[in-house]
Amino acid sequence: MVNVMLAGGLALLVSLLGTPLFIRFLVRRGYGQPIHDDLTLHHVKRGKPTMGGAVVIGAALVGYFGSHLLLLGLDAGDLARVTTSPVSVSALLVLFLLVGLGAVGFLDDFTKIRAERSLGLTSRQKLAGQTLVTVVFAALALWLTDEHGKAPASTAISFVRDTRLDLAFAGPVVGSLLFLLWANLLITGASNGVNLTDGLDGLAIGASVMVFGAYTMISLWQHNASCSLAPGPSCYPGSDALDLAVVAAAVAGACFGFLWWNAAPASIIMGDTGSLSLGAALAGLAVLTRTELLLGVLGGLFVIVTLSVIIQVVSFRTRGKRVFRIAPLHHHFEVVGWAEITIVIRFWIVAGICVLAGLGLFYGEWVVTT
Repeated sequence: MVNVMLAGGLALLVSLLGTPLFIRFLVRRGYGQPIHDDLTLHHVKRGKPTMGGAVVIGAALVGYFGSHLLLLGLDAGDLARVTTSPVSVSALLVLFLLVGLGAVGFLDDFTKIRAERSLGLTSRQKLAGQTLVTVVFAALALWLTDEHGKAPASTAISFVRDTRLDLAFAGPVVGSLLFLLWANLLITGASNGVNLTDGLDGLAIGASVMVFGAYTMISLWQHNASCSLAPGPSCYPGSDALDLAVVAAAVAGACFGFLWWNAAPASIIMGDTGSLSLGAALAGLAVLTRTELLLGVLGGLFVIVTLSVIIQVVSFRTRGKRVFRIAPLHHHFEVVGWAEITIVIRFWIVAGICVLAGLGLFYGEWVVTT
């Protein structure tokens, strides 16, 4: 537990203090955010420093590895006796997603800045980058095993734990291929969902804090009820739950610190560098904590925003009519006349309700099975 709190605190401190330094660097370089011409209400934000997600990623890495190093130092020097979790494969896989999709987002953001337009990488280029990172993650998560022969991921579709629906129904080869496709769908969907939600100051990063906080709680609960510590019919088989809680806490702390500067009126925008990486990390946590479908509840706000875009596109292509004034959904409410801060706070309320519902389902299932 000390490791989890230390990771979150370190990441929060680095993000809170490091963001203004990064803002000054971006301003000197002239790296500002291009704004789509249709978003007339956002033209005032044109040229605002972007790529702030780099701070979130850096702070999360410092929080995770820094907490491990500090606790090892304290233990080695007999300054404190604490229970620590070793650096695990599962945690490194989530951080790989965070950095990998952050790199794809960075290329997208940097392309926008260099070209001075609101469009960065093409859809195919972005999808290719997402797919490459996802396939590497999925392959390693399924094929790397620990000393007990257990892999971080499972071919079973999971909700609050693995279900009976196993992708390896026709053998391990077919199961591996289907898992690669399933993981790609989850990670691409989650990263694009956060990306679509990142349209108003503080909206996506604030919602992300809540979901990463939820995964910190879920991972801690899984550790305390793990089969190695508390064997029984309701125990959780994962062996790296505590270290996943450290990762989730580190990213949550990094997001919290960045929110100080990203809240309306934002001093910096996190860009695709942040939104793609955060969505991918959430999906990675869902896969490795065996809560894949539960992510759709915990991240319900991201699902709603994504659905608004899908509905808009399908309606326009099939009927020639728009359901919303403009998509994604938060921009529709802007056009209707809601103030930006009002939309953000009300959408945060929706995000909080979704997180509480997801946690209720998770803990409720454990109570039923005990």
